[in-house]
Amino acid sequence: MRYVDGYVLPVPKKDVQAYRRMAQKAGKIWREHGALEFRECVGDDLNVKMGMPFPPMIKLRRGETVFFSWVVFKSRADRDRVNAKVMKDPRIAKMMDPNSMPFDHKRMVYGGFKILVDA
Repeated sequence: MRYVDGYVLPVPKKDVQAYRRMAQKAGKIWREHGALEFRECVGDDLNVKMGMPFPPMIKLRRGETVFFSWVVFKSRADRDRVNAKVMKDPRIAKMMDPNSMPFDHKRMVYGGFKILVDA
């Protein structure tokens, strides 16, 4: 069964294009190492009335937007293998300096998920 890593993170609106460039590079690396999909989605309709909106959930600050993103793998074992390779890739290491990231990595929400319904 396919497996998904999902994450939600705040990005300053002024840094959306820098984040996009970083994500495009990262997506290419994840796909090279075996990920099936790599998606980065920027918030568009965040002030919803239903449930808990993303902004208060991640303590969105003035001038920020939310990214909702995921990576799809063949299985959890494959995810572990792919992520291990990605983390050793020198191209990713260049992007991992917390001082140069175009988002607040301390407020990133992340987890691994089994697919329950695939309709």
